[in-house]
Amino acid sequence: MNTSMTKTHILSGALDKTLAYIYGEAALTYQKQRYASAIDEFVKIYGDREISLFSVAGRSELSGNHTDHNHGCVVAASIDLDIIAVAAKRDDSVIRVKSEGFPEDVVDTSSYTAPITEKFGTSESIIAGMCAGFLKDGYAIGGFDAYTTSNVLKGSGLSSSAAFEDMIGNILSHMYNDGKVDNVEIAKLAQYSENVFFGKPCGLMDQVACAVGGIVAIDFADPKNPIIDKIDFDLSEKGYNLCIVNTGGNHADLTDDYASVPAEMKAVAAHFGKSVLREIDKDTLVKEIPALREKVGDRAILRALHFLAENERVKAQKVALLDGDLDAFFAGVIASGRSSFCYLQNVYTTKNLTEQGLSLALCLAEGYLSDKKAAWRVHGGGFAGTIQSFVPMNEVAGYKALMDSVFGKDKCIVLRIRPVGAVKVF
Repeated sequence: MNTSMTKTHILSGALDKTLAYIYGEAALTYQKQRYASAIDEFVKIYGDREISLFSVAGRSELSGNHTDHNHGCVVAASIDLDIIAVAAKRDDSVIRVKSEGFPEDVVDTSSYTAPITEKFGTSESIIAGMCAGFLKDGYAIGGFDAYTTSNVLKGSGLSSSAAFEDMIGNILSHMYNDGKVDNVEIAKLAQYSENVFFGKPCGLMDQVACAVGGIVAIDFADPKNPIIDKIDFDLSEKGYNLCIVNTGGNHADLTDDYASVPAEMKAVAAHFGKSVLREIDKDTLVKEIPALREKVGDRAILRALHFLAENERVKAQKVALLDGDLDAFFAGVIASGRSSFCYLQNVYTTKNLTEQGLSLALCLAEGYLSDKKAAWRVHGGGFAGTIQSFVPMNEVAGYKALMDSVFGKDKCIVLRIRPVGAVKVF
């Protein structure tokens, strides 16, 4: 269907059932206009073509702070903020992607087949890496033009980069492989692209959560074959919203802070001849603390102890969600936050001790929510960025007003957990 016909199809209500399932009834009018506007932008750049529409969710980590990179366990969820794409096939090997607010990326997949150091950290490298990954695993690739727009804000801790990676895989799967590339496989290829072509070491949680959808428990004991369990739990039915507060912290020069967490954890594991902390237990670690203090320092030990406790906490929280036990789940959320602050130490950077937006947000959240059945914790990688709270629906307006008054208008984002991750919408 061409652009004008597809736009008419959307605005006439023909896609209402699909869009309501993905985003919820309350967001229907907004999403119809959003998709129609994206089609208009596609036409301005690439002309009137036969098109398809795609969506990939952002994600929120619900449990398991800095566990995936040491082969631990996490619980994560897809959210109703997403990246959408209007895309059309090309007859050559060129991929052109114009993302709203960014320059167009142009990648010739016939010549960009290996990592290029000078292109590390660019969206071009992600596109090339996804294509290389598809070919590596025996899938077909080809050219396409795409316009994308995202409300998964960069630096929000909701995984805008993973959503973009998964989107390229989502388009390639449906456009050249009849939609047969499993979303878990797309997530693995997204990690490959980020590690090898983008030049950034990362775990697999973000890519899996964005691609698979709903609430998922993921065990990375074997990261090449993670165990993924979908959890049938509706937070809205229980009377809660998931709120993310973007404190607006400066993410510049934080690469070393992020990299130090897995590096220090793995340094502790290496003392025992292991590659990751998942391969040791707490008693073994505690016995070696005197030697470890000399070898890796106290902070590395504290971070390792956080990992071991957090991994067990995640397993308990998975059971709590399966049992519908909010009290137990919320207790785990709060314990995770305290462990992250005290032992993982990823709530602020020591490079700028005067900026502690996450600490301030956590303090305000505790003050507002501590006498209510609720929970709060640092969200995502930490150091700057966001906190997460589970807030009773009748308290959301007051909580949002408080956080917005401190951090700025609409810095508190009220989210819905959506049931699907990477999908072809039409």
